[in-house]
Amino acid sequence: MKDRNAKELRYGWTTGACATAATKAALIALFGDDFPDPVTITLPRGQTPAFALATEEKGEDFTRVSIIKDAGDDPDVTHLARIISTVRRGKAGGGIVFLGGEGVGTVTREGLPIAVGEPAINPVPRKMLREVVNEVTTAYRQPTDIEVEISVENGAELATHTMNGRLGIIGGLSILGTTGIVVPYSCASWIASIHRGIDVARAAKEPHLAASTGSTSEKAAAELYGLPEIALLDMGDFAGGVLKYIRTHPVPRLSIAGGFGKITKLAQGSMDLHSGRSSVDFIWLADQLTELGAQEKLVENAREANTALQVFSWAMEAGLPLAHHVARKAKIVAVEAGGRETDIEVLIFDRAGTLVGRSDE
Repeated sequence: MKDRNAKELRYGWTTGACATAATKAALIALFGDDFPDPVTITLPRGQTPAFALATEEKGEDFTRVSIIKDAGDDPDVTHLARIISTVRRGKAGGGIVFLGGEGVGTVTREGLPIAVGEPAINPVPRKMLREVVNEVTTAYRQPTDIEVEISVENGAELATHTMNGRLGIIGGLSILGTTGIVVPYSCASWIASIHRGIDVARAAKEPHLAASTGSTSEKAAAELYGLPEIALLDMGDFAGGVLKYIRTHPVPRLSIAGGFGKITKLAQGSMDLHSGRSSVDFIWLADQLTELGAQEKLVENAREANTALQVFSWAMEAGLPLAHHVARKAKIVAVEAGGRETDIEVLIFDRAGTLVGRSDE
């Protein structure tokens, strides 16, 4: 199995970088030159990558370019997606206008960095697009009254595999990126979606949010409190992504929900709960059993256990409230990371969605 941290992993390009490159090539062709292939752009940190064009089209009043997104070795849902830019001359005095074509979502909820009703082209990609429009129009001595329409082939279907629907971005994908570069396995887009979910919930004045490690714990937490979808955060393994953000963007109440193994890792101080980046410390778990007055044989077995679930099952058989104990330990870690402005609790559910541990019990 390939080491995810290996140096040979390839970096990739964001949808925002691809849209910017396609726009630059289309603009150059709009003003009379051939389509530049490859086309070079400047990223926010100064890198100057070149992008090969996938398709070119020139109409009476428009030019269109598509670029196939290469996400490198990152497991990105938009890897190999076709990012399309169509450019036209706009109305005199209209300036640069962004349009969302097929496969690009529309913002429908407050709290996102883009206004309601606007295409989901994020602020940094918009800045990059404005810069290439200004660059090319200046070079060709043309007015900057330009319409830029960004589309993504099959974007609506791809968006079903993202958090866009929950964020109120309807009809397609977002055009994303803050650096233009996709770092393999950084999961930056997932963490950004968590942050936007918190922003949307705050704007809607939701009093209680639940951040869950998976679908079972999310469903169980939502049913326990009757929470609407807008209050649910698909945290996955990124406890730190939630807690560090609410430290500076507090909410009234936050429930962190997950299975025993992942919550154990949080209790041990891990902010990334992925099995490849953190592991259960069975010596630590054995020490918790000692604190609960477990018999020495059980403590010894816990030290040699294969899984956290195994230790949990033994504790249940012995009548020891290990899950409640671990939830309380996890809450201490969560409050330290997330701050005291948010009322934080930790919930542990088993695989059937039954509540087995609660920090406030």
